Amino acid sequence: MGRQRPVSWRHRARYVFDRTLARSTGALLGWLAACCLAIVVPVSTLLVWTDPRAPRSLSERLVAVWRTSAETLRLGGVTGAPLRMVLSVFLGLVALLCVSTLVGVITTGLGDRLEELRRGRSRVLEKGHAVVLGWSDQVFTVVGEMVISQVGRVRGAVAVLADRDSAVMASELNAALGVTRGVRVVCRTGAPTDPAALALLTPAAAHCVLVLPGDDDAADAEVVRVLLALQALLGAGAGPPVVAALRDERFLTAARLAAGPRGVVLGVESTTARLLVQAARHPGLVRALKDLLDLTGAEFHVVHAPDALGLTFAEISPRYEEACVVGYLAADGRALLTPASSTRCGPGDRLIVVARDDRPPVPKQQGTPVDLTVMAGSHDRQRSPSKTLLLGWNRRAPLVMDLLRRTARPGSHLHVVTGSDDGSVTAAAADFTDDERVAVSYHVGEPTRPDTLRALDLFGYDSVIALGPDAGPHRARPDDQLLLTLLTLRAVEEDTGQALPVVAELTDHRGLALAPLGLEWDAVVRGELTSLVMTRIAQNTGMAAVFEELFAARGGALALRPASHYVLPGRVASFATVVASALRRGECAIGYRAHDARTPRREVDVRLAPGKTQRRVWASSDEILVVTPSETGAHSPAAAACERTTRPDILPEARRGTGDREARGPAPE
Repeated sequence: MGRQRPVSWRHRARYVFDRTLARSTGALLGWLAACCLAIVVPVSTLLVWTDPRAPRSLSERLVAVWRTSAETLRLGGVTGAPLRMVLSVFLGLVALLCVSTLVGVITTGLGDRLEELRRGRSRVLEKGHAVVLGWSDQVFTVVGEMVISQVGRVRGAVAVLADRDSAVMASELNAALGVTRGVRVVCRTGAPTDPAALALLTPAAAHCVLVLPGDDDAADAEVVRVLLALQALLGAGAGPPVVAALRDERFLTAARLAAGPRGVVLGVESTTARLLVQAARHPGLVRALKDLLDLTGAEFHVVHAPDALGLTFAEISPRYEEACVVGYLAADGRALLTPASSTRCGPGDRLIVVARDDRPPVPKQQGTPVDLTVMAGSHDRQRSPSKTLLLGWNRRAPLVMDLLRRTARPGSHLHVVTGSDDGSVTAAAADFTDDERVAVSYHVGEPTRPDTLRALDLFGYDSVIALGPDAGPHRARPDDQLLLTLLTLRAVEEDTGQALPVVAELTDHRGLALAPLGLEWDAVVRGELTSLVMTRIAQNTGMAAVFEELFAARGGALALRPASHYVLPGRVASFATVVASALRRGECAIGYRAHDARTPRREVDVRLAPGKTQRRVWASSDEILVVTPSETGAHSPAAAACERTTRPDILPEARRGTGDREARGPAPE
């Protein structure tokens, strides 16, 4: 054992000083007094000794030093008997304590008042504004879309209430949204479950109210309490439309009752699972959905068109130059997408269109001419059995498996690879035991490990769905594990020189910029699509029935198909010809994407609702965005009503009450 080096006096003194400070507040005050005296007394002595008018005797000079030091420390400076000097010091300390206490009380009171003002406790005096309750990753998408919807109003405003610091919320929203184009974003601090806090946002005068779930385990119960607080404040059936989102479907019944007749409840988990499956079936569909659902450019609208009354769908479709008609919203509130060509528009029916605004489209006396000679022949649309790889596990994995089972062709295969099996994987796979359409196999293996993935025939799968773990108290950044899995998959691509069809699910939208996505890869941000759907329904509650039908497992759905299915490659044709060719196949074309093989599909915008007279040379790599008909082949309102009672809805959680029938009609059964 080596000889121990001696400890220097400097380290000993510092150790004694630190140990003394750790004892109590009194020790800290003692050190403060000692330090003050160590500075004031020597300086006072120097001042007296350098003063030419100072007394000559030592005792008088010491008295002068005492007076200077006492005046500096505000101790009075009384001279004379020692008792008088001690009493003077005591009174000075008492005065100092009283003044310090008074200053502290005033500072604390002013600080609390300023903090209260900074938190924002004044009532929001707006009308027609948008109210957002709660805080999560969805808030940036929701507030951004609401800001766009408020542009053009005289006093456009979006009010946000959450149990967070209002200054912090405003800073984060300003950083994410940037310039809001004259629309004020007002943040208030308070519990959305408290009716008194809700009253600060004046929800009764708002245009719409959106309720967001938090990120913790009690988020859904919190949403139900917020809905109850709104009902207690506004009354049953009163106030603006309310759109809420939930994570767990077990709370749907309670949430629908709490939302009341003017409420619509959506599910984040189920919507994300369905988007993952659709993205796996149709690469590049995620970007197309975002373009179609946000409030910039063209999107879905429900419009009155009196001129279409009595006309068939085949006659209505080519009449509008700047709008693509995709179906009817019946007078009773049912949505019928891609109806049969002979289906007529009845009294009270409204048109469901894809257009740039919600104004009624201007009809043309004669439709845009189409060129029958460039239309492609019929194609076999029968899908072959699929082979899907599911990497990772979370709460949405069973929903993904169920959707794959319901939409797969007989003979399909699903392979699940998870890092651990807590029983949920085995239970989910057991549901497929007697299913003749999909065979399920699984094994335990960490998807982040290269040896796990290299043991699989990755290029033998039609699609790879990568899931990250659920967020939790011990997992602040759940996307980290998913990013490791994606890096491992990219390494396989680079080693082999082949592209993998991967769809990844991210929890945080900020992770999208970090995700190492390949050319054929796509990414779904959990909750983003639900946020866009919420904002669209908040703008027009009649859209709830449209989205319910649009995302149905067996109802109308979106798909990207090669342009060669509709027009001959290399030929010049108008978009009206594409629309007519799609209509012959029972589909509604609503846009196209000119795909460049060097650019990832997820980064290429879809041109929605282009002018029907627009002519271009259609390449075989171009894609057409279409709304497809029901797989059951139901094309009449009666058949659709019958189908609705038997099929599982894509948004079973979107249920409306009996109120607001004039705008939306009765709730579908």
